[in-house]
This record gives sequence, structure tokens and C-alpha cells, in this order.
Amino acid sequence: MTARLLTELTAPALTAALGPDSVIVLPTGALEQHGPHLPVATDLITAQTLAELAVEQFGDELDLWLLPPLAYTKSNEHAWSSGTFWLSAATLTAVLFDIARCVAKTPARRLAFLNGHGGNSALLQVAARDIRLETGLRTFTMHPALPADHGGESPADELGMGVHGGLEETSLMLHLRPELVDMSQAERWVPEHLDEYKHVRFGGTVSFGWTSDEFGPAGVIGDASQATAARGEERTKAMVAYLGEAFAEVARFDPAPR
Repeated sequence: MTARLLTELTAPALTAALGPDSVIVLPTGALEQHGPHLPVATDLITAQTLAELAVEQFGDELDLWLLPPLAYTKSNEHAWSSGTFWLSAATLTAVLFDIARCVAKTPARRLAFLNGHGGNSALLQVAARDIRLETGLRTFTMHPALPADHGGESPADELGMGVHGGLEETSLMLHLRPELVDMSQAERWVPEHLDEYKHVRFGGTVSFGWTSDEFGPAGVIGDASQATAARGEERTKAMVAYLGEAFAEVARFDPAPR
């Protein structure tokens, strides 16, 4: 039994356990190509595992409750490749709304999307605002770590462009599920020519539409060749610590002036 997993409670027990300050955590992953060295479930595995670790460590203190993750999400930037299973923006938005309406039927008033796939982020932010308007739930969109293409940090050797299947993701998987990683296939695919652009780049002030095959046949954007399990363990600990701090604010957040 996974601690604080809502689906393992009876309906009466669930209703009794939740209150207005309970935080329902919905991990959002993806099933998509991650190059020749990582499984298509990479984003799902990382989102679900980090959510479980955070809820296990901070759930009792912050009244966090976990829902099963969403596996099928918006991954059409990888639609060119076999192994990518994705939903349209309209379908995923409808799914998020349906789940939120169900959350709104419980005593909980806080819903947090813990997102493991950067391609979901913009849609989740739009859905979170509209769900707030329709249901009255307090909604939050968060990541274990902000993706590089959203302005988050990326290792210097990846020139700030390690956004898919690179050093960080590969290291995480070497720590979390090493049996699913084939390091003999791990290579460097960093679009170094984009470093000449100041604004139009991953994490720059001007975003751009892209598909992962535009940067090379491997579908990787980053340097997987330097990944290690030790780095993955270090990153996992840092992410869980950050999530504890973030969830502590989610649990008490109130925008109304005091």
C-alpha cells in the first residue's frame, strides 16, 4: 500500500480524511520517445516517483494526498516517432477538467499538478486558471525542477539547452530505474548553433515551436553521455527537498490581502 494514495481508501474513509486544506497531488507524465537510451515512460516514471517520495516525506505534515498519475498527455512534439502516445490539447484539457470536477466533489479545495513533462506546462497553466474559475478549487502547476526551456537551469556543458533525454533526465533514470537505461546508446546531441541566438533559444525571451527530430535523428536534445547514477541521486534529493518547500507554500497559499 502506498501511503496517502487516495485510491486505496474507501469512499467514506476518503471523505473523512480530506479537509479544505488538503492538497490533492496529480502527477502528469508522458509516454514519448526519449532517444535510443531511455524508455518512453521516462517522464511518467520521474513524475510519479518524485511525487511519491515527496508525499511520503511531507504528506502527514502538509496533508498531501496522491492520485494515480496521468500517463497520456500532450507530447506531439515527439509525434514523428514510434513509441510516442499523446493526447491533443483539447482532449487533455477535457480530461483535466473532468478530474478536477471530481476533486471538487471531495472536501479538498486544493489541486496541484506535479508535472514531469515540459510539453504539458503551458496547457496545465491555462487549465489551472479555468478550473479555478469553474470549480473554485485552488489550483497549482509545479515541476520537480523547472525545465531548461522554461528558463530553468541546465548544465553549462549543454549550453542551457538540455531539454530532452540529456544529462539530467538520464542521470535521474540511472538512479530511479537503472535497468531501463542503455548507456551504450547514450550520446551528445546539443544544438550548439543555437548558442549564437540571444533571445530565440531554449529558455530565451522568445519561445519557438519545435519538434524533437529537428535537432537530430536521435530525438535527444542534451548530453546523455556524461550521466551518472550518483548525479541522479543527488538531483533526486534536491528535487524532493524543493518539493517539500513548494508544497508547504501550496498548503497555506491565499492570495487575499490580510
